[in-house]
Amino acid sequence: MSDRGSDSAGSRASRIHVLRDSLARAEREARERAEARARANADARARAEPDSAGNERRAAFGATVSALAQWEAERTHRVQRWLAQRWLRLRNPVRLGVVIAAAFLLGLQLAAGSGGGLAQMEMANRLTHARSTLTAREGELELVRLELSRLSDIIRYSSQYDIPADLAGAIHDIALSEGVDPALAFRLVQVESGFTRRAVSPKGAVGYTQIMPATAFEMERGLKYNDLFERETNLRLGFRYLRMMLERYGDLRLALLAYNRGPGTVDNIRRGGGDPANGYARTVIRQP
Repeated sequence: MSDRGSDSAGSRASRIHVLRDSLARAEREARERAEARARANADARARAEPDSAGNERRAAFGATVSALAQWEAERTHRVQRWLAQRWLRLRNPVRLGVVIAAAFLLGLQLAAGSGGGLAQMEMANRLTHARSTLTAREGELELVRLELSRLSDIIRYSSQYDIPADLAGAIHDIALSEGVDPALAFRLVQVESGFTRRAVSPKGAVGYTQIMPATAFEMERGLKYNDLFERETNLRLGFRYLRMMLERYGDLRLALLAYNRGPGTVDNIRRGGGDPANGYARTVIRQP
């Protein structure tokens, strides 16, 4: 028993001694290789700088490099041993599988995070563009609908009153721009002038809307008498005056009576308790 124990102890001591010798030899060889590289570098620099001052600098530099090379060799050897130990630990299949799986999942998460964000941004941009396009198309469609409705009304009025389409279009558009119902505007022009541009009443009212010159000149300074026979000017001032009467009285019948007889006359009759009606309002309102 004691012999086998001593033999075993001797064997372990021998193996430890061999291992120490191997480590020392490896360190010595690494140091020698580093010194050899340093000397080779110094010799190369010596050949490049033949002057004596350069030789001194090279000698000092070589010594420094040698020391650094030795430290590097020792340091590298320690790092290599540390990496080898870590690799032996990671060689465990379970640990290695966990590390690889974790790295794979991390990569997937990063890819999904960056790619998903870009995809979401691209989809949001496409959605915004689609909405803008749809809104523009809806706006264009609404304009087309409005224009079709306008043209349909103009054709209908032109046929109803047997007047040219351009005159019907002017009455329709100017009435809307002055805030007057086009249907009321057409009835007013029919009763006042029968759609005659140069119509003049016994009292001096002129044009399509039979507006009085004094009223027109008060509404728009700088006009001349002949201006009142221009289609757009006459229609614009006549419809504007009607709208003023509507705003003043808030009643269609009284507004039409004031348009025909003048607001002063209507107000005087009403203050006296009378009725200013003369059949004009009824005629305009009942016009087809």
